[in-house]
Amino acid sequence: MYLFFGTSYFLILAAALPALFLLMRVYSMDKVEKEPIGLIGRLVLMGILSTFAAVATELLGTRVLSAFFSESSIIYNLLMYFIVVAGSEEVFKYLLLKKATWNHPEFNCSFDGIVYAVAIALGFALWENFGYIRAYGIEVAAIRAVTAVPGHMCFGIFMGLWYGLAKRAQLEGSSARCKDCLKKSVLVPMIIHGIYDFIAVTNESFGLFLPFIVIMFIFSYRTIKKSSLNDAYL
Repeated sequence: MYLFFGTSYFLILAAALPALFLLMRVYSMDKVEKEPIGLIGRLVLMGILSTFAAVATELLGTRVLSAFFSESSIIYNLLMYFIVVAGSEEVFKYLLLKKATWNHPEFNCSFDGIVYAVAIALGFALWENFGYIRAYGIEVAAIRAVTAVPGHMCFGIFMGLWYGLAKRAQLEGSSARCKDCLKKSVLVPMIIHGIYDFIAVTNESFGLFLPFIVIMFIFSYRTIKKSSLNDAYL
């Protein structure tokens, strides 16, 4: 059988399973109080929706950059991957995350911020993965399952870490710290995402990319594990 304009169930599963598996792992680390499944599903869908907004912005950004810079220049690639790509994707994820959860009554623990941001990020990764596999075939599924999909999870972890700290600061009456943490919840994943894309595209071998993603994965795991252990009601 075929769905999604002729895409087989097998390809759909190949695209979706890595993101869903990682989401379940992060969800299982929420020890204080599990979030409603309905809310998590809504966030995944919002992550999927953010891909459409990001693609439109990236197309516009590409046209603007191409009008001023050579595509082979370092400035073009820096602006492309740090501002146009990473900026578009992380900003839209953040905007939908904040709209859906900032005033939600279930947002009552610091770790909730990580769960919410990862759900958004993996919704984005799931749909992006589906597009790549549909365009290039099952051959890309394995490499994306261990690079791009967990990469988006890592971006979500750091967004959610600062997002949860911002909520705590708000409830403690520190508006300045709240604003600072909200800025970092966008800027930190944006910088990491930009480095990831820049190295992946401009470095022809795994000389820099492989060490970078290993370090990013290790640091992300330690961050989420520590956040889970230290979680408490806000």
